[in-house]
Amino acid sequence: MSSSLPTILIIGGTGAQGIPIVQTLAKSNLYTIRILTRDPTSPPPNVHLLPGDFTSEASLRTAFTNAWAAYVNIDGFAAGEALEMFYTVRCYEIAVECGVVFYIHANIDFYYELGGYNPLYRCGHGDAKGRMWEWMRGRNALNQKLGLGGVGMGMKVAALTTGPYVDMAIEAGTPVSPRIEKGEDGEEEVVTWRLPLGEEGAVAHTALEDVGVYAGWLFERWEEVDDGVELKVGMGHVHYRDVARAFEEVTGRKARFVDVDFETYFGSEGGFAGIGDAPTGYMVEKGSPGAMSVRTNFTGWWHAWRASGGNKGLVKRDYALLDEIHPGRIRTVEEFFRREAEKARFEGKGTLWDVVASGRTVLKINEDGRMSV
Repeated sequence: MSSSLPTILIIGGTGAQGIPIVQTLAKSNLYTIRILTRDPTSPPPNVHLLPGDFTSEASLRTAFTNAWAAYVNIDGFAAGEALEMFYTVRCYEIAVECGVVFYIHANIDFYYELGGYNPLYRCGHGDAKGRMWEWMRGRNALNQKLGLGGVGMGMKVAALTTGPYVDMAIEAGTPVSPRIEKGEDGEEEVVTWRLPLGEEGAVAHTALEDVGVYAGWLFERWEEVDDGVELKVGMGHVHYRDVARAFEEVTGRKARFVDVDFETYFGSEGGFAGIGDAPTGYMVEKGSPGAMSVRTNFTGWWHAWRASGGNKGLVKRDYALLDEIHPGRIRTVEEFFRREAEKARFEGKGTLWDVVASGRTVLKINEDGRMSV
């Protein structure tokens, strides 16, 4: 591993979003990648795994030391809203302290703010990231204006804002997980998404495969972009009627979307059925002042997407800009399904139907055997 390459620290580098970012940056041979992780294993070329945890200031200080840049994605489904906010502040401050030049905040749309602070859209895991991005952008501008002391006061900050991963639509243990049910004839099996999306809503899904390209674009252009730039990425605004149609087109098997109310979704038929009263964040104690229940968190989340149909509502994207940045990006759920079907065939995992039936997981909290929500 060449020490002449600039080092990028990745916090969250072993999670669903971090993996494609690490892969893209490592393959570029432009950087040395340092990943802060609790469970170091054999790294690929140009990647160094550093044992540690984002809740340890000693670990953070070691991780940021001599790093040229950083991509920081604190696991809100581990920390919960309140702790994520605190450790976002400390990550930023320690990065400044250690002289980091360019800092990317892994962001989610600030649904509560976008909705005019209407509590209907209150969603802890999104609001924590969005709220702290607003703070970070303002804090960094103030640091530069005041010329405060410290080696990192010239640090630029940026945000990469992603939507929900479309990969979750064929995975278990997610808010958009499908189920295999019997059809109306009681015999034929049907892949079914029972979700409270309404008839006019849409989810601005992001394909994980493309996230690394967008992160790489920001790192390559760090001198050109303005301090405080926010790149909002996505595949497209998708209704789950279209998800079901795409699944049928790719697999030749039956699929359907069924709109359900929140009581049904959390009670018996959704991806989080039966755990609505659990805290969002496995580090959060149930009943603690900062706890938000899964039900409250994802009720606000679904209301945001119910209000985002047609890329004209609450959450918007500039897809023409994304076409310029990444001409080869995944644009439709059918394209995503075809890629996943080919990948499953190549890996000997059967068809896309078999992938759904296997109950595989994409989120790190599920792979680790911890239910954070």
